[in-house]
Amino acid sequence: MAIFPFSKKPAVSGPDTSDEKKISPPSPQEAETAGYTSEEGALEATDDLHRGMKPRQLNMMAIAGAIGTGLIIGTGTALKFGPGSLFIGYLMMGITVYIVMVALGEMGAWLPHKKSFSGYATRFVDPAMGFATGWNYFFKYVIVLPNNLTATGIILQKWRPDINVSVWIVTFGVAIILLNLIHVSFFGEAEFWMSLVKALVILMLILMCFIVALGGGPTHVRTGFYFWQNPGAFGPYNVTAAGQQVLIEGSTGRFLGVWACIVQATFAYLGTELVGVAFGETPNPRKNVPRAVNQTLLRIVFFYIAGVLVLGMAVAYNDPELIKATKSKVSGVASPFVVAAKNAKINHLDDAVNGLLMVFTVSAANSDIYLASRTCWALAKDGQAPALFHRTNRRGVPIPAVALSSIFIALGFMNATNDSATVFGYFVSLVTVFGALNWVAVLVSYLAMIRGMKAQGIPRSVMPYRNILLPWAAYPALGLTMLVIFFSGYNAFIPKFQIDKFMTSYIGIVVYLANICWWKIYKKTQRVRPEEMDLVTDRRD
Repeated sequence: MAIFPFSKKPAVSGPDTSDEKKISPPSPQEAETAGYTSEEGALEATDDLHRGMKPRQLNMMAIAGAIGTGLIIGTGTALKFGPGSLFIGYLMMGITVYIVMVALGEMGAWLPHKKSFSGYATRFVDPAMGFATGWNYFFKYVIVLPNNLTATGIILQKWRPDINVSVWIVTFGVAIILLNLIHVSFFGEAEFWMSLVKALVILMLILMCFIVALGGGPTHVRTGFYFWQNPGAFGPYNVTAAGQQVLIEGSTGRFLGVWACIVQATFAYLGTELVGVAFGETPNPRKNVPRAVNQTLLRIVFFYIAGVLVLGMAVAYNDPELIKATKSKVSGVASPFVVAAKNAKINHLDDAVNGLLMVFTVSAANSDIYLASRTCWALAKDGQAPALFHRTNRRGVPIPAVALSSIFIALGFMNATNDSATVFGYFVSLVTVFGALNWVAVLVSYLAMIRGMKAQGIPRSVMPYRNILLPWAAYPALGLTMLVIFFSGYNAFIPKFQIDKFMTSYIGIVVYLANICWWKIYKKTQRVRPEEMDLVTDRRD
């Protein structure tokens, strides 16, 4: 690889510009019509994806795009271990995910490209790591896609139990496929409104719990922080494993409870980085990327942290209704927020939450196809997937990549039988760790870029966006994320060793490392040296 010396006026295209010189950049009027600013005009002429994502759409995706059933329903499972454990878990992982986002924001504002996270790993670390990161991210979303559509069907069965879940999978599957085949601005508009609804739903539930805790409910019982004292802030480790009820009390039980909340919070935050994929289709990344990252901080503080805090004020961790709710399927009755409403004698909220949860699952499925297709397109552009998937139509939509991603909707039909549903559950558990591995890839890529800047004498002051926490905060965030990945399968050993839980918890790591090794052997790739790192292409000063 050639050495790219520091220059105050770097080129905005790749090192090989022989073909690009034949293309005339569009005029400002043409650029505006195509959906990007005149500043991005020269880049748009040589890129396949169009920068048609409007800033307001990107900002709303950053605020509520990744909020899913993990916050509405999954928090009930974590609350069983105590409100203090729940708060610590979400606070620690909230700080971690914010560091991941600001690291991604610094890279995206200074060196924007359309190759998703795998492109940064390929460019700054090793093409083998980019290959593994991209395919892991792709498989994560194409397998979660039918799971979200299945959840939509289960929600609708509350009102229409006579209609099979498969019917709803086909109905909503076709709808989101069509939405992803239109220009990215239409996808962004759909996500804007669905994200707005999600934000309003979360805000409503948080305010309801807060008002109930202050005695504003029909019962007028003011709980405040009473449940933090009685039964307490930290509960014992109380789960059902291998068909047995496991109860571990004392310091060990409280520690396991906190760790269980950290693991659950990690998976609730997964998907926060989805806005980073949209950076490549957003005009003027120097301005809009930092704004989107700051919106992510607002979401973490006001939705996640405030949400679990008021939830712990309104519901006790040993509440019988909460224990019952955690055993329910994906529906309104499974939400701990509904438990809080029932305790306060607020009726029929479960029906309202059940209906609104459909927005969460459909939005998640819609984003799944978008993220999977853009990741596949990015892999093809880097030569890590068949060239067919690099093709786009005149509207900038990667049709072959969208088609490939959509095929995996058929996996949802495995839920038609119990045996197949069990196997499908293993798939979902298997790929969940891929999301955390992607955080690792983002942080490793960022730290490698910082080393490259130091080796080439480039100060951070030239970057259009810098966060006060970086680069030093990237190290503890990387360490904590790796700890969560390696110890997320702790429950496979409680009360006895369970091979199925162990395999689904750790096989993802093996697959990730195997992909790195295979690509290094097959392509004979080399680690990118800091002094040879490309810090010029697409650079914004």
